Amino acid sequence: MKKIVVHVREDGHEKIEEVLEGLHYTISLVQDIYQITIYTPEENLDDLIEKIQAVLDLRYNENIIEVSTPEFVISSLLKRAEKKVEKKEEKTPVEKLLDTVKDYGTLDLEKLSLTSIAGLVALSGLLLDNQTIIIGAMLLSPIMGPIYGFSVYAALGKIENALRCLGVLAALLLGVLVLSAVATFLINLVIPLGLTDEIATRLVVNPIYTIMAVLLGFAAVVAFNRGTSEVIAGVAIAAAIIPPTVVAGLVLVLQPMSMITTALLVAGQVVGLIAGALVAVTVLKIKPRDTRDQNVAKRYVTWSVALIVLLIVLLLWISWLMWS
Repeated sequence: MKKIVVHVREDGHEKIEEVLEGLHYTISLVQDIYQITIYTPEENLDDLIEKIQAVLDLRYNENIIEVSTPEFVISSLLKRAEKKVEKKEEKTPVEKLLDTVKDYGTLDLEKLSLTSIAGLVALSGLLLDNQTIIIGAMLLSPIMGPIYGFSVYAALGKIENALRCLGVLAALLLGVLVLSAVATFLINLVIPLGLTDEIATRLVVNPIYTIMAVLLGFAAVVAFNRGTSEVIAGVAIAAAIIPPTVVAGLVLVLQPMSMITTALLVAGQVVGLIAGALVAVTVLKIKPRDTRDQNVAKRYVTWSVALIVLLIVLLLWISWLMWS
């Protein structure tokens, strides 16, 4: 159950009441501002917000839409309304999505620290040939955020924010690469290092890795959009991208001739994850409310998908040639 409170000027409340015809609501007048309170089942929230926003002139500072979730509501009327509501495909309001991803386009010390620690832990697991440690490192990495943020911003036509998320992703991965290379160099000065089985498996280019990344990107974004914890949803993405990036930094020191192979593997994983994320936001029907903004967003998504498909085909072709 959701609670919607609409604050509207005296000259606009009649239009709001027309939209709410057939629904139960309360209305009060406070200092020339009407306050309309509506309780609605969560399945109807997005549609109702869209109808209210269509008739509410938000250019006036007094006009506000406020949405909250009450701890509980006791009402026989609302209980009957919940029973009557048609089961609809769950859809997160655009405003909530924007609030969720607003921090993903900003690079801060916390993201760098967590990603760096995850990279060092993964490096330990790779050098010790211990898969459990490698998987455990993924719980620390915030890699999921920038990818999810990019896909949402792209779907909403906010290309600058989308590119900013890609910049954060690139910075985090570059940090893991450099830190892994430096750590490997320093450790190798004291203890001669070799390539373990866990490292060797990530030196083989296989087109299946890219296909797997697409599926992981899709599943992670859908899960995160449905309210799954970022840590849980992000493990799949981090597991696909952090170890190969660590291996790239490691072989840069121990076996530079394998750098091309690892670079292709990392690129394939990144492109695949982004492709899966874009497919997910399309399936989830994430788009702006305004028709004009929808056209702009559709154009950006089309360009993004076309570029991603071109990169995937190119990477799959190169991977296939090297694998064969």
